[in-house]
Amino acid sequence: MILSSLSESARIEVLHPLLKTLFDYVKSNDLSAVPAGRIEILGNDLFINVADAELLSADSQKLEVHQAYLDVHIPLSGDEIIGWRALSSLSAAPDVPFDVEADYALYTSPASTYVTVRPGEFLIVYPEDAHAPIIGRGKLRKLIAKVKLTE
Repeated sequence: MILSSLSESARIEVLHPLLKTLFDYVKSNDLSAVPAGRIEILGNDLFINVADAELLSADSQKLEVHQAYLDVHIPLSGDEIIGWRALSSLSAAPDVPFDVEADYALYTSPASTYVTVRPGEFLIVYPEDAHAPIIGRGKLRKLIAKVKLTE
């Protein structure tokens, strides 16, 4: 998991060949007013889901994991709390088994750590990062970028 600011994204961009393309796109487009939905940047290799989400309580949000994509969470309209737990520390089977086509599994185990991500910041989660996004109160406009992992 990586938490950083958009203004410092150059330090992170070297970690994956598509991250610079993502951060350049986010910084050069006003995504606060576009319709919710999918924005394709490079087809299924790099896209953004624009979401208008109702924030949930920490105890009602499940941990999710992905294998094929990095998730890059970027809140736009307010703070978002995201729970985290190392996938390797989850001993129970997932409540929703891994769906290869949808690229996710869900766990009801609690997060071990919570971080607050503010507008102007981003959080990257890797396949080993079980995470519970959209925690807080009220509504939130956010971006969830999906960056295809190289094989």
